[in-house]
Amino acid sequence: MSEEPKSIWKKSWKGPRGLFFFWLLMLVAAFLIIFLSAWLVRIADSTADLALMAMIWAAVIAIAGFLMVSFICWLGHWRNFKRFLFGVACFVTLIALFYAEEDWRGKHDWDQFKHEWEAKGVQFNPASVIPAPVPDDQNFAMAPVFDAVDKLMNQQWRVQHRNPHFGKDGDQMEWDTNLVNRLDMAISENGENPTHGIGNWQKATASDLKAWQQYYRGLQAKTNEFPVPPQPQTPAQDVLLALSRYDSTIAELRLAARLPDSRFPLSYDMEPPAAILLPHLAGLRRSSQVLQLRAIAELQNGQADKALADVRLMLRLSDSIRTEPFLISHLVRIAIVSIALQPVWEGLVAHQWSDAQLAELDSELAKLDFLSDYQTAMRGELMLCEIGDIEYLRRYPERTPDLTGEGGGGSSSRILGRIMWGAIPNGWFYQNELRCARPILEYYLPVADVNQHRVRPGDVQRADSAVTTGLKHYNLYNLAERLFFPRLGVAVKRFAFGQESVDLARTAIALERYRLAHGNYPESLDALAPQFMDKIPHDIINGQPLHYRRTADGQFVLYSVGWNETDDGGTVGLDKGTSARVDINRGDWVWPSSAVKDQTRRGAKNSLVIN
Repeated sequence: MSEEPKSIWKKSWKGPRGLFFFWLLMLVAAFLIIFLSAWLVRIADSTADLALMAMIWAAVIAIAGFLMVSFICWLGHWRNFKRFLFGVACFVTLIALFYAEEDWRGKHDWDQFKHEWEAKGVQFNPASVIPAPVPDDQNFAMAPVFDAVDKLMNQQWRVQHRNPHFGKDGDQMEWDTNLVNRLDMAISENGENPTHGIGNWQKATASDLKAWQQYYRGLQAKTNEFPVPPQPQTPAQDVLLALSRYDSTIAELRLAARLPDSRFPLSYDMEPPAAILLPHLAGLRRSSQVLQLRAIAELQNGQADKALADVRLMLRLSDSIRTEPFLISHLVRIAIVSIALQPVWEGLVAHQWSDAQLAELDSELAKLDFLSDYQTAMRGELMLCEIGDIEYLRRYPERTPDLTGEGGGGSSSRILGRIMWGAIPNGWFYQNELRCARPILEYYLPVADVNQHRVRPGDVQRADSAVTTGLKHYNLYNLAERLFFPRLGVAVKRFAFGQESVDLARTAIALERYRLAHGNYPESLDALAPQFMDKIPHDIINGQPLHYRRTADGQFVLYSVGWNETDDGGTVGLDKGTSARVDINRGDWVWPSSAVKDQTRRGAKNSLVIN
């Protein structure tokens, strides 16, 4: 009469209940697999909850498996399968139409923009900004002293051409570690600078060679890197002896400076352009720092002719990269010229330059035209860097993590980056090129007026505002602009300050020549032309005459109104902090006529203010 109960293990599980238990089984299996794998490979750190992490991943895998099984079951019916095929066909068609429309629109907008600017003389071709080749026997950059730098660039070219897809996984770049860079000069052991060792002409502070003498003599106890005499000499003599370790290199640089042209062998065909190495820039800057300290010591040692030769060599180092189409190259040029102006200023303050030497300095400085160089730098930044890098993204989306920096987040970030950039329609890349080109051509290039010798801060602020407004919200057309677009407003300011510094230096040189001829400084700058200057430069900011007046102590005040476009009476704006660096955003741009001992002193002739 009684029936034996049925065992659940013999019962066939179908329908929703069967799918549920199948899903539960997958959940448990996935949890165990992930937990054991994670434990074995130690993917969790000491603060992570290994069980919770494994459970989350197991749930994701189990849910995905459940949905997949359900979908396969649903797809098993012929009617559902036909519906699925129709839906897929419609979806693929819509995607194809979307890509076709975006590709057409992006290419059309970019071509239309290019044709508009090509009619104005703009060439959208990287070759248009690459400097022309220079024969080796006329090339300053191919002199033997640059052999190590040239070989380093050549090695980069060979590695790149062996592997045209930059940064290929597992590819090891083979470099010759035995190269000795002759330009790797330094004025100290580890980039140290004795307190107030090097002066700052913008703050009217002269260099303290006693501090350098003590530094080099103190360094003798732990290294013989810099030679020192057994007994102290004058500070200038000890400094010159310490720097004599570079005499042979400087002599070779001076010999190379006689060559008329310069073009470093950069890999302009490197892809992406962001991968182009510029190892020569650091060497040129370090060399100029050594020459600066040498020139200052030579002036204090009564050797103005040798100091002049070193200043001229610094200016030649700056000129050697003038044709390079990179913004960073020109910013380094401006820095080198500012370094060279320190001994020029110290010689003027101490009245150590002769009239012939001053005329030669003026002739060298007159060759500098940073506003024209700004045009070169901006066009190169656009054609070679911005457009070149975006074109690389378009052609090699699988390599984009190495270019955009997405590789730093691990393999998952690299995979996501490749998928994202690979899925973008070509038209979006063209739209991004358009978004990078328009601000430079329409806003930033015109702010430096070469013909009028003007830079208008208001125009720069409007350009920055227009770019900032366009970048407030993420969209598919400004992705590359966010990644690559440099802070061009800051760059414009550096070019303007560099050119104004040169103009002020030339005016101060003419004032010193007038003093040598007449015994005192003139009542106005008009007296300088045409005997001591062909044309007196105006203020680069407002186009008005430079501010000048004689002072009661026989000195003078000479300045531009500076970036704030306000006459602050010859006051230099300084940053807060112990370093008290000059802030070119505030205060006037001043050429001091004498040195001050107290950097915080306010005076009529050379005032400084720390805000």
